[in-house]
Amino acid sequence: MGKAGSLSNSDVHRCTAQCLGPLAFHSQTKGECIRLSDCGTCAQRNTDTFKNGLLFSCRSVRVQERVRLRIDKHRLSWTGALRVGFTSVPPSTRAGELPCMAIPCLTKLPGYWAAPLRDSAAKTGTLLEFWVSNSGCLNVSINNSQCKLLTGVDISRPLWAMIDVYGQTCGVTLLGSVKKEFFHTRKSCLPPQYESHNAPGYEPCRDITQLDTQTSADKNICEDCVVCLGKEARIIVKPCGHQCLCSNCAIRIMEEFGTCPLHPVCQRHREQPVGGGQSSTPLFSSTSSVLRTDGSSLRSLSI
Repeated sequence: MGKAGSLSNSDVHRCTAQCLGPLAFHSQTKGECIRLSDCGTCAQRNTDTFKNGLLFSCRSVRVQERVRLRIDKHRLSWTGALRVGFTSVPPSTRAGELPCMAIPCLTKLPGYWAAPLRDSAAKTGTLLEFWVSNSGCLNVSINNSQCKLLTGVDISRPLWAMIDVYGQTCGVTLLGSVKKEFFHTRKSCLPPQYESHNAPGYEPCRDITQLDTQTSADKNICEDCVVCLGKEARIIVKPCGHQCLCSNCAIRIMEEFGTCPLHPVCQRHREQPVGGGQSSTPLFSSTSSVLRTDGSSLRSLSI
């Protein structure tokens, strides 16, 4: 736990039985053109190249645990797009010696499985989940459309998620993970503050409400929808109060993820009370709703 790429010893974190554990990108084992930010949940690749964008999860993931991503940036000057998969090789053992791409450099080796997404399915704003099934199949769901990418993943050993920010895909955000069980759904929790990193390409945690896209005096208001980046953000998400979604994206986000796309970051800061006391604010509210800017309810959904 003391090595870079793990969670800080000084940031004591206790997960409940319903929690899958904190999930972020591995801060040390990553492509040389990757820059991480927001506590290791946002990754940007240098747009001057199409390669050297490998990423891994900071912890192993479970069978049927769905890893959620949002594509934040793509560039049409390249061909090919995001690749996703899993590895049974602990990422920490490859720190500083990664190849330039997952396919075929890693997939030709034992313990690596990855598949590409279609260029048309990897545009800015795309929401996707990928997971390995009980039968060892790599599956992906893109905007609620599910397909099988490959078979033969060895589920007898621990698996880490593997993402290659390749080709047209230049930026992604890790939105956590979920695992559906018989009577409930388990979710990953927010990554605590990472240790101080001296590794190149790492930025410390920052409040996403300070991003340049938020030019209003009210820093909970975004001018453009943070998902599609093309329509005005007219929808207010409750209970966090962010006005960050357009009408079309609001329903889809709440149905698929059950929380505001900005909420995990602002929640992390709310759960750090002044004076080191314990916060009584729950990680997620029992219900979440989306409101139009005129105050009328667009839809209310249970989480």
